[in-house]
Amino acid sequence: MSIWGKVLGGAAGFALGGPLGAFIGALAGHAFDKRRGAMVDEPTKRVAFTIAVIVLGAKMAKADGIVTRDEIRAFREAFRIPPEEMGGVGRVFDQARQEAAGFEPYAQQIARMFADRPAVLEKLLGALIHIAKADGVVSPGELDYLKAVAGIFGFDERAFERIRAEQMGPDQADPYEVLGVPREASDQELKAAYRQLTRENHPDSLIAQGMPQEFIDLANQKMAAINAAHERIRKERRPA
Repeated sequence: MSIWGKVLGGAAGFALGGPLGAFIGALAGHAFDKRRGAMVDEPTKRVAFTIAVIVLGAKMAKADGIVTRDEIRAFREAFRIPPEEMGGVGRVFDQARQEAAGFEPYAQQIARMFADRPAVLEKLLGALIHIAKADGVVSPGELDYLKAVAGIFGFDERAFERIRAEQMGPDQADPYEVLGVPREASDQELKAAYRQLTRENHPDSLIAQGMPQEFIDLANQKMAAINAAHERIRKERRPA
């Protein structure tokens, strides 16, 4: 069974607990003890991460007030959903968008679950930014939402701008913002920042953590942005 099938099947909710577990259980019509989920195995964490992407994406759409075709396309690009499961994923998205609960409890649960893996939380935030900018404009409501999620995940304003810059593409992004260093940084400081980002975001580390293939693909995109930014700065600083 694919990870999308596990999400839609609802069984992971029993082990997960909390607001994410309750949401998954409600989809499948299950009732369970919401207190469970203190110890969550890696397969369940992968399901939790996936459901969090859908729910937080839906809450962002609610904050913006509209879902465009471009945003739906961006979601499909970021997360390879099998055609036979698109209807079910759409049902999850619609339920999350329509429910009265806010996004905070979901963001807080996923932040706790991956507190020791900030690179994983970066991938999720980066995916939300990717979806928000798909129609060419990040609305004020979407920007406020993204900053709020970033804060819950433990990212300060500078880190948020770095993650946001990575989603701009190599031709538009400020390479210094992508690497999270000021323009006056020394070559040594630049190299240290580049090496740290490479170490934290290398796809092999996510493979070792058991993350779904969809997020390995996102990690590859992120590494491409980091490498492109580093190379641009090196060329700019190269003596004539």
